[in-house]
Amino acid sequence: MIQPLSRNAPFGESVEAAGSAACAPQPTATPTCGRSRREEASVPQTSDNGLLVSAPALPLHPGADRHAAPSKRQVALPQVSPVWLGLFRWYARRFVSRHFHTVRLAGHTAVREDLPLVLYANHASWWDPMMLMLLQQRMAPGRTHYAPVDARAIERYAMFKRMGFFGVEQQHARGAVQFLRTSQAILNQPGTALWITPQGRFADVRERPLHFHRGLGALAARSRRTLFLPIALEYTFWEERLPEALVWMGQPTVVERGEEFDEGTWTRLFERELLGLQERLAVAVMRRRSEDFQVILKGARGVTRAYDTWRALVARLRGRPFQKEHGTL
Repeated sequence: MIQPLSRNAPFGESVEAAGSAACAPQPTATPTCGRSRREEASVPQTSDNGLLVSAPALPLHPGADRHAAPSKRQVALPQVSPVWLGLFRWYARRFVSRHFHTVRLAGHTAVREDLPLVLYANHASWWDPMMLMLLQQRMAPGRTHYAPVDARAIERYAMFKRMGFFGVEQQHARGAVQFLRTSQAILNQPGTALWITPQGRFADVRERPLHFHRGLGALAARSRRTLFLPIALEYTFWEERLPEALVWMGQPTVVERGEEFDEGTWTRLFERELLGLQERLAVAVMRRRSEDFQVILKGARGVTRAYDTWRALVARLRGRPFQKEHGTL
C-alpha cells in the first residue's frame, strides 16, 4: 500500500529544460554546518538528471531572492487528522512487528524542538515509509509531520491526504514550484517536520556515490534557522528467522542563512552527510553488535507457532527454560 510513495518518473527533465538557460551563477564554496565551524573538504559531484517527486528543484532566474517564497499566494497546509494518523500508526506497528524481529535505533537521537525540522533518508526498500512512520513518534512526538508524494499516488490512496502527505506533479515544472511553496509554508509553522527521500528511487545501501536530486538543496537554499537531519536505514538478517530493521540518526545541520550558498552546494553537502552515516551503519551491521542499538519495537520471534509449541512442551518436560529466539542459544 505504501509503495506508490516511491515512483521514479523523469520529473526533473521538464524542470531542467525550463530553468537551465536562465540559472544565474552561484557561489561554489561549501557551507559550514551550524553544529561546528570546521572547514569542509571537497564534496562529491552530483548528477542533476531529474528530481525526486518528494524534493523537486525550482529553477532560479538572475537576481532572484533565494529565500523568497515562489509565490505570494496563500498556501493551504496538508490536512492531518489525529484519528486517521493514530489508526495508521497503530496499523504500522502491528504490520512491522509481524515481519521484523526488531526495529533498532542508534546515533544522535536528541533533536531540538525550537527550529523547523527537515529529515532526509536513503531509500533502501518498500518498508521505508513504515519505518519513518514509527520514527515520527520516537524522534519528534510533539511535531506535526508532513511528506511529499507523487500526485497520482495521493489521488489513488486518498487516505494519505488526511495524514500530512501532499501531492507533487512529476511531469510538469509547476510541480517544483508546488513542492517549494508547500514545503516553505509547512516549515514556517511552529512545531512541524518534513520528511524527504532525496534519492528519488529505491537504491541499494551499498551504492556509491550517492546521488540526490536537487530539491532538497533547493529547499535548504531558501531556508533560515532550519534543521536538516540525515537518517540511514538498512535491513539485515542476524541470528533470527526474521530480519532486523536498523536506523542510524545523524547529527543535524543548522542552516542559518541558506541563501548564502546555491542548491548544488547544499545538495553535495547533504549527500556527503548521509554517505558518512550509511558507512557507520554498515560497520555496525557487520559487527552484529545489538547492544549498540536501542530496541524501539520488538517483533515476531521463533520459527512457527506449531514448532515453537512443540519445543516449549519438550523443554517443560525436561525441566529446562524455553527460549524462542535462536540468538539466545
